[in-house]
Amino acid sequence: MLRWFQMLMPKEVRFFGLFDRHAEAIIEGAKALRAMLEGGEALKSQFDNVMTRESEADDVTREIFIAVRRSFITPFDRGDIKDLTTSMDNTIDMMQKTAKAVVLFEIKTFTPEMKAMGDIIVECAALVKEAVPLLNAISTHAARISAIAEKISRLERQADEMHENGLKDLFACSKSDPMNYITRNEVYDHLEKVVDRFDDVANELQAIVLEHV
Repeated sequence: MLRWFQMLMPKEVRFFGLFDRHAEAIIEGAKALRAMLEGGEALKSQFDNVMTRESEADDVTREIFIAVRRSFITPFDRGDIKDLTTSMDNTIDMMQKTAKAVVLFEIKTFTPEMKAMGDIIVECAALVKEAVPLLNAISTHAARISAIAEKISRLERQADEMHENGLKDLFACSKSDPMNYITRNEVYDHLEKVVDRFDDVANELQAIVLEHV
């Protein structure tokens, strides 16, 4: 009965604009992090870009949480909105930590596996950007949202493989330079965690679909 009542009530549409802004900050942050992995002179400017996008994402997160508290009718469950927003924000928070690790350890060059993991991060961000507007009509777009979530989970598994292969190569070439292994392992670990956070977003999207379809 409650679900039918909610379906008949007008939805608070501003949430979808906020979701879209959040996803835009995330994808721009992902692109900036990927650009950092090319090294070179742009590394500093792209680091600053990641920081800016993370700050933008935090601002949107606060707006969403305020809107949840003040809105009488939300487009879907308040807890789901908070969980989805938190999981999205965690992705760019982890990007920020990755960028900070790169600068802290003064890493200037990056392995093919690191760059490939960066490509996956950008792809995951693009998938999230595609998914969030579809939440405006969950029943209509349930199949596509689920497909997007499944694609992100597949990408997460690919990133795990790249992480493992990269660490093997890193260990082999760092036997005479343990510090090289330690610092670059930290970057690998952070990159993997970024993709893991996107998998969390995928799980939240699937949970929302299952609850509303």
